[in-house]
Amino acid sequence: MTGRSEERPAPGAPDFRFEEHDSVGSTNSLCFERAQRGHPGQLWIRADQQTEGRGRRGRDWSSPGGNLFTSLLLINPQPADRIGELPLAAAVALAEAVDKAAGTLQLVSLKWPNDLLVEGEKLSGILLEAETLSDGRQAVVIGFGVNCVTHPQLSLYQATDLRSLGFQVTAERLFECLSAAMADTLARWQLPGGFDSIRRDWLKRAAHLGKTITVRTAQEEITGIFADLDARGHLVVRLDDGRQRTLYAGDVFLPGR
Repeated sequence: MTGRSEERPAPGAPDFRFEEHDSVGSTNSLCFERAQRGHPGQLWIRADQQTEGRGRRGRDWSSPGGNLFTSLLLINPQPADRIGELPLAAAVALAEAVDKAAGTLQLVSLKWPNDLLVEGEKLSGILLEAETLSDGRQAVVIGFGVNCVTHPQLSLYQATDLRSLGFQVTAERLFECLSAAMADTLARWQLPGGFDSIRRDWLKRAAHLGKTITVRTAQEEITGIFADLDARGHLVVRLDDGRQRTLYAGDVFLPGR
């Protein structure tokens, strides 16, 4: 790990702390290290480059310089029984941040649960991880990777980056927009019933709402109409026979892709 700055107030969100590095293995892993050493949370860590980036289900995440790699550490986020809503809340905040940084109204759409798409191509990834610390506290880390200037060739999806789309957005500028948007979204989420408005914002950007999708889970593959999100952000699919299935995890594809 190579460092560049001491911890300081986060740009755009002075109630949060921030540290940045030239290169780290994984910003998520570094957040957990800080938590294990007793950090109180609300800490952002950003790196110019990651050498051990990872995505959902243990997939590698390409981390070349110029793109955004950052993670947010939360300790005992409340309400604790609704932590499963945070990936969708993070996706809404990141979509708002990308639009603001790029100077657009609604460039980004969302693919369940938390991928950002532009014209059907993947722009970012969000990875939420949690663990119980030795002192009994719960550490929740939300990692963000956004393709600002380059994008990888992915086996499951087509990818894109902001520069290829014609937008000159630096990782530093996007991080400032994200830290502000995430602070606002977390404050909203913590209110009683706060996820309801976040859910509505997510659905306004839903890429495949009302369309036939295929969802691959660890156990099976389900095809049906993307009908809705339930009150907790789970995917509701309407099957050919009219029944509805609620899915809690999986990869979403359009038929034939």
